[in-house]
Amino acid sequence: MAAQPGGCQKPFHVVSPVLESLPLSKAAGTKVFMKLENVQPTGSFKIRGIGHLCQEVRGEVLPDPVLSTGGNAGLAAAYSAKKLGLPITVVIPSSSGAIPKRRLEELGATVEVYGKAFDDANSRAQELLKTEGWVGIHPFDDPLVWQGHTSLVRELKDSLETKPDAIVLSVGGGGLLAGVVEGLQQVGWQDIPIIAAETQGAHSFHEALKAGQLVTLPEITSVAKCLGAKTVAARALQCARECQIISQVVEDTEAVGAVEQFLDDERMLVQPACGAALATLYTGRLQRLQRQGLLRTPLSSVVLVVCGGGNINTAQLRALKSQLGME
Repeated sequence: MAAQPGGCQKPFHVVSPVLESLPLSKAAGTKVFMKLENVQPTGSFKIRGIGHLCQEVRGEVLPDPVLSTGGNAGLAAAYSAKKLGLPITVVIPSSSGAIPKRRLEELGATVEVYGKAFDDANSRAQELLKTEGWVGIHPFDDPLVWQGHTSLVRELKDSLETKPDAIVLSVGGGGLLAGVVEGLQQVGWQDIPIIAAETQGAHSFHEALKAGQLVTLPEITSVAKCLGAKTVAARALQCARECQIISQVVEDTEAVGAVEQFLDDERMLVQPACGAALATLYTGRLQRLQRQGLLRTPLSSVVLVVCGGGNINTAQLRALKSQLGME
């Protein structure tokens, strides 16, 4: 079981299922296990880290926290605040769309829409922190958030009979990556390669790896808005010096195509952010990495983190396909 925050509080997240996917295994040429974070109470892995952070700081003065994010992190914070009986203001960029705003308001959050991308909303949140004296909850760049995400790896260790040969996940701001690396180190699995997937136009981690330093994208052009941090957390770049991390950048059309294929294959609708990781398996990139000698041959198994599906519906999927000229 996941460690309980504060030693006694029940975590807000659930122990998510680990299931083998026959269609993904066929596409990837090896056994693929899915870590189904899309079934978390808020629809994504974010509740692990942000729930942990909120529970840890609950004992402090927390009159009215503000969270500078859209989408899944905002939902996790609003859910946690509701559980703790706290008011919360969430700043989201306009790119988040109508679904997150509606769901945040249903959870009782005050929502402010500001700017086009996460970085814009974050700047506005920093202003509010200074003027209102609230407590800030960062969606991905906080050690307590990373600490909460480590529970995912501990659950994998408990669920799997043997250690996987690779973990495939999506990278936005780098919080999940940082938590998984920390978790792998905790359970002695730090030699497992991590395939870090992004979409073109939201590939700030890839650019940082290439440059050897943090890089800020001029703008987010990808439809995978949940990956839309112009600059990743510094910790994400540091993780690449501690574990083998293989960066993969996919096109928006590949990510959205993977979302549709996954819906057909596994009857689950996930977001394009998750589609980035799925696309690395559906498009043969895993086999290419094996041919390049970056992954062992043969692979006994890989784990795919199905990171979230809380902020998409079938109408939005159709709209994305139309926007990308896929219909």
